[in-house]
Amino acid sequence: MKKILTLSAILLTTLTSFAQKTDTVVVELAKTSRMVFTIKDKSDLEQLRQYDFQAMFDDILNRLEKNDSVVVVVNPTAKTQTESGIVTESDVVTYSGTDDDDDNDDRDNDRNRHFYRYRTRHAFNVDLGLSSYLEDGKFPDEAGAAYAIRPWGSWHFGLNSVQRTPITNHFYMEWGLGVSWSIFRFQNDNTQVVKEDDGVAFEEDLRDVSFIKSKLGVTYLNISAVPMFSFGDERGGRKWRTYNSGFRIGVGPYAGYRIGSWARQVYKDEDGDRQRDRNRDNFYLNNFRYGLRLQVGVRSADFFLNYDMNELFATGKGPKLNAFSFGVTF
Repeated sequence: MKKILTLSAILLTTLTSFAQKTDTVVVELAKTSRMVFTIKDKSDLEQLRQYDFQAMFDDILNRLEKNDSVVVVVNPTAKTQTESGIVTESDVVTYSGTDDDDDNDDRDNDRNRHFYRYRTRHAFNVDLGLSSYLEDGKFPDEAGAAYAIRPWGSWHFGLNSVQRTPITNHFYMEWGLGVSWSIFRFQNDNTQVVKEDDGVAFEEDLRDVSFIKSKLGVTYLNISAVPMFSFGDERGGRKWRTYNSGFRIGVGPYAGYRIGSWARQVYKDEDGDRQRDRNRDNFYLNNFRYGLRLQVGVRSADFFLNYDMNELFATGKGPKLNAFSFGVTF
């Protein structure tokens, strides 16, 4: 294992240093063994850094044990021996093999896809959708509650840094860390959120002004872990280069910590001037949230649904509401 890791480091370092002035790098492995790298395009260096060399060497050794070997023939001209045992030359390398099958190229391409596929990759995602909440499984507006919200105007916005770890060909894990904003716009524009000693109250603002809108907003720092199943092909895609061309679905947990909350009213005063009253407070909102996240994707379209398993407000300090959000991910 240590030898393979050391060799991998030597290969990457050597390829980077010699790519500017040579096409071939030969690494002496043992008394009668050597490995040859030929670079025809310097842009390949970045992709080589992403290969799983451990898996590659394991595959090579397994093939050699089965006598499924490949012979590398090098034009023995202009060789220069270095102290590290690395031989370099500017001539073109010719490859020949002893495998009896005629589809060597296809198997090489499959191995390249294998080395690249089983590697954790990163992406930056944006969640955009709507926020709402349920009370005993029903929408509060069915009972005419003062905290009933409007579907349109209650936004959810999230910024997420996501790591994808493939486990099998059609199963992978998405690990996410991000920030989200859930905004609840009340059905009645003159609804006022008031924090009292025994809890939060939603009261009617009786001022003689023209109310435009009233909202409650919460900001969370979130983590998530969603196992995903993919039923598509592996041709690749814009975002992940794999698993992005077919149907995929997954459900997993998330948790969040409240880092901000506020209530805002927008109205026009007696002179017709637009005014904004903004009050920053915790309003007895729970500091922690946890729930389940559903992700569904088809080709380049991705959708999400977040449902909080715990209540939005602290026990006994507000209505028993479970928040949720849904929308698109891009």
